[in-house]
Amino acid sequence: MKSAVVVFPDSNCDRDAATALEQTSGTKPIMVWHDDSSLPDNVDLIVLPGGFSYGDYLRSGAMAAHSRIMRDVKDKADKGVAVLGICNGFQVLTETGLLPGVLIRNIHL
Repeated sequence: MKSAVVVFPDSNCDRDAATALEQTSGTKPIMVWHDDSSLPDNVDLIVLPGGFSYGDYLRSGAMAAHSRIMRDVKDKADKGVAVLGICNGFQVLTETGLLPGVLIRNIHL
C-alpha cells in the first residue's frame, strides 16, 4: 500500500501517523508539504493527521482546507482514493466539503 501524509504548519501528529502507517503496511509513507501542488499518482491512502494546523486560529481546519495540496486531495478522493482525517484532519475534511455537515461547539461543556 502506498500512502501519503499531508504536513501542515503547526500540525504535530504527522510523524505519529507516518510511524503507524509504516508499522502496519511495511511501507514508509510519503510526507507531503501543504504547499505542494500534487500527491504521488498511485497513492492508495491519504492521511490528514491530527494536531493544530495553522494553530487553529480561525476555525479548526479552516485555513488548512485552503492549502494548495487540498485541491489534489479533493481530486484524488473524487477518483476513489481513500482519505483518512484524524482529529484536526477530520476537521479539515469537513471544512473542504469532503465530509458533509459542519462542526459546532458543544452546547453543554
